[in-house]
Amino acid sequence: MVRLAALALAFTSFLAGSQIYAAPANEIAARQIGNLQCNLDRLSIVAGLAATQGTLKKLTTALANDTDAADGIKSVKDSVSGAQGAIGVIGKALITGQKAPAEARDQVQGNLTAAHDALSGINSTDTNVASTLAKALTQLTNAQLAGDGVVNNCK
Repeated sequence: MVRLAALALAFTSFLAGSQIYAAPANEIAARQIGNLQCNLDRLSIVAGLAATQGTLKKLTTALANDTDAADGIKSVKDSVSGAQGAIGVIGKALITGQKAPAEARDQVQGNLTAAHDALSGINSTDTNVASTLAKALTQLTNAQLAGDGVVNNCK
């Protein structure tokens, strides 16, 4: 009887302890999964950066003869790729149930800012190119807004 009581006490203690230690994991899991707005923002930043890369590809071709503009577009593409890579790191952390690294969030923000600054500095007198530049800037700005939404809504 004493053994049964001791076993019951040990089992009850184990369950109570696991509930105490499980709380942070549950909170992390809830934050990692996110609510509907959080996931829409995540999808929007990924899709927005993919669309921006497509537009930048068109600009690379259109500005091939303008070395300064072509260098600027390369810088923008590199920054967008850097942001996408950092988002990939965050995504892997979410999938494996780990906390997203703060450094990766900082890399996303820094790369998006660098891409925006570089893209804002490129001009063209060709109306078609100017229109495509404006489209790329709008896409990038929308991706940045989605990124802000991830920061604000995925808590």
